[in-house]
Amino acid sequence: MTRFTLAAVATLLLVAAPVVAQTTAPQGGPQTKGQTPAPAAPSAGPTPGSEEWLRLRGESYSAAPEAEQDPTEVAETIRLNVGIAARNDAAERREVEAAAAWQAEDSRWRAETARLETQRAQWEADAAAAEAARLRYERERAAWEAEMAACQRTGRCLPSAPKY
Repeated sequence: MTRFTLAAVATLLLVAAPVVAQTTAPQGGPQTKGQTPAPAAPSAGPTPGSEEWLRLRGESYSAAPEAEQDPTEVAETIRLNVGIAARNDAAERREVEAAAAWQAEDSRWRAETARLETQRAQWEADAAAAEAARLRYERERAAWEAEMAACQRTGRCLPSAPKY
């Protein structure tokens, strides 16, 4: 065999290996027709959320009966919970106030932006009107100068002031 043939066979084997691996029969015992494999046995681990499940994950909590609880500890827990609730309420109020302040500032900004846009549009309109007036003046001035030049050449006209 030539080197090319050997390389082609090796390449074919490498390409076909994953396909062959995926199509092989399971390695369990022989199966007969019509027989389905037995379902996998349920895991022998504890039920999620159970005391054993929590203990295996390093978490353990079990409330002592009311009679066995330390009154100072219960009072301290209540005091801490009240403090936490008060801080949460204060944070919520600050958040509502901040949102209202933002809304007010956003409204002020939008009004100011609208005012400036109106002012800019008015300035552009005024500038366009001024430019149109300047061009009209230059046209009229040029027409008057042409008329005066014609009069001076012929000598038969009275000078008149330009009409503005």
